Amino acid sequence: MTALRPRRPLFAAFALAATLALAGCLHEDSKAEIVKKAEQATTKAELRAALGEPKTLNKVGPLEEWVYEASDGVVRFPILGDRVGPVVTGEKTKN
Repeated sequence: MTALRPRRPLFAAFALAATLALAGCLHEDSKAEIVKKAEQATTKAELRAALGEPKTLNKVGPLEEWVYEASDGVVRFPILGDRVGPVVTGEKTKN
């Protein structure tokens, strides 16, 4: 019985860390929050710095579309070369 006691604090710490990590993964910004964070981004580097890597990246020739998932839909950024175009918001696709 006493051999299990030292493990209890370790288990509790692990359970707390797992709960906090899971809670952080569940939160997604809204479309408005994503747009606001990226409003000054005019290049791919600035967009990446503001939002991180996109959830989905579509590419056709020099045209790219960076897609970020939001709690209330998706936000799409068209990119031509290195320049970020006007933002487009939409609904999440249903699978």
